[in-house]
Amino acid sequence: MPGMTLAVETDKLGKRYGDVRAVEDLSLQVAQGEIYTFLGLNGAGKTTTIRLLLGMVRPTSGTATVLQTRVRLGSQEPWASVGYLVEIPRAYPELTVRENLEVARRLHPGTAPGGVSEIIERLRLAEYADRRAGTLSHGNAQRLGLARALLHHPRLLILDEPASGLDPAGIVEIRQFLLDLTREQGVTVFMSSHILAEVARLAQRIGIIHKGRLLQELTMEELERNRRRRLLIRTSNTEAAHQTLTSAGHPAAVLEDGTLELKAASAIDHPDEVNSLLVMAGTPPTHLAMEEEDLEQYFLRLIGVSGGAA
Repeated sequence: MPGMTLAVETDKLGKRYGDVRAVEDLSLQVAQGEIYTFLGLNGAGKTTTIRLLLGMVRPTSGTATVLQTRVRLGSQEPWASVGYLVEIPRAYPELTVRENLEVARRLHPGTAPGGVSEIIERLRLAEYADRRAGTLSHGNAQRLGLARALLHHPRLLILDEPASGLDPAGIVEIRQFLLDLTREQGVTVFMSSHILAEVARLAQRIGIIHKGRLLQELTMEELERNRRRRLLIRTSNTEAAHQTLTSAGHPAAVLEDGTLELKAASAIDHPDEVNSLLVMAGTPPTHLAMEEEDLEQYFLRLIGVSGGAA
């Protein structure tokens, strides 16, 4: 990404546990101020990558750089400017939500005392502020984890499955919260997820990881171009319609149920012309529809799992 300031960069990063390659030869770049989603199945290497980025585990190979600082175990930099949430949020179970956040505030010198009340309100934790953290539901424990990550106004957020345990309304709320942070404050968000619908609504760029390897990095615009599209047509005379389309330079396949399938851009980009052509030939469509891969189908096709669009 020439000329762009990077918030996160890895170069051939790898981590092995014995014979298991949790992450292998991972090179990715996250631009400052963007929302980058790390997409993969459970066990694909997402959490291990995040732990490597945070210096929680030592890499077997390669390097990671966060906010222009090489990540090393035991280093004090650049964590004053990073907020994170990894796996199950941990808290002091006997302390209240407010007390947990007060402890976190004191670990970040310069964070105003009023910041605790502010983040409690922003993440709708006021009802639970004086409740012991150990009694919280999983969803509210997740909110507490997010509150701790955001308390000191970090420049970079590294979040492992931030929507985990949240109800649909909570997912929408957190999505909007993250969007506002990037748009209004320029915060960079690097987050892992396996919730495909949420990725499509939130991410500006996606990194797809499978079995520890980065398969693809792409923007949402590139995803739109890469998703397979096809035009499906049914008529009362399949054979005649097929001949008409072929003669006009629109190759079509005949599916088992007699539906005509067109994949060429000339047909997909001009379905109205295809319709007119068949009407003029006396074989008007009884059904004409554009079908496009959704993110789930694209993802499954990319990793080679059955269920992706043909």
